[in-house]
Amino acid sequence: MRLSADDLTVLAGYAVAAARDAGELITSYANRSVEVRHKAGGESFASQVVTEVDLLSERLIVNILKPSCEQYDLALLTEESADDRERLDKDYFWCVDPMDGTLAFTESIPGYAVSIALVSQSGEPVIGVVYDPVTQSLYSAVRGQGAMRNGVPWSLDLSAAGGRPLTLVCDRGFLAMPYAAPIRDALNALSPRYSVNGLVIRESNGAVLNACWALENFPAVYLKCPKAEDGGGSLWDFAATAALFNELGCDSTDVHGEPLDLNRADSSFMNHRGVFFSTAQLLASERQALWALCSR
Repeated sequence: MRLSADDLTVLAGYAVAAARDAGELITSYANRSVEVRHKAGGESFASQVVTEVDLLSERLIVNILKPSCEQYDLALLTEESADDRERLDKDYFWCVDPMDGTLAFTESIPGYAVSIALVSQSGEPVIGVVYDPVTQSLYSAVRGQGAMRNGVPWSLDLSAAGGRPLTLVCDRGFLAMPYAAPIRDALNALSPRYSVNGLVIRESNGAVLNACWALENFPAVYLKCPKAEDGGGSLWDFAATAALFNELGCDSTDVHGEPLDLNRADSSFMNHRGVFFSTAQLLASERQALWALCSR
């Protein structure tokens, strides 16, 4: 079954309502002592942290989305529940991160957000909704219908990027990796060739808000290098923001310049082909050179 434009509009309404309500719940627990637990995840500490708030947020979101699953025959994949693999059989599935950036939340600093996407069986993100409880910023996108920021149509004039600094957005720990310095130097070297005004590096946030930061501060690049170990973020870390990037005419690809593998059959991790989010067309031609540096 292929969802119509009207169907997608209705389903986006479900996602927006769920993201807002979950954001309000998360805010009610901000600056309060919460139980921090550990779970199986990637190799980074951030991917292994979970709190009672993550679980409460997930339960709230699932309750809101459940009627749409029944009405439209949708599967559901969430970070804090086991993957039942129905996503591989249904035409579409909800892909939910009830609170990305949990580590930042436990430290009472900004960087956490709610992320909800609707993804087709082929791995195409057709709806993406992100809500930042700290700034109360709501980002949304629907395939073929454009992107919105706080309910207002949103577009980027990518041609106006010249003369602005190029921003490298990265997760915590990126700058300590052996490939960080070569990537930084390579991006710095682009300045004279592409008329960008130097390089700014921002290392913070969870993956979801890092991608949004790249959109808010174009020209920018946010990347996750491929690696052999499990990790590199998961489907729910990138599905919603990939929808935003697609509707804004920006790059959301893997190491090969192919669309992100957002319905990976053998795992929910993204380490196998990496992630490359770019709001600067100039970087598309530099992608392979940057990826080569990841293996150093």
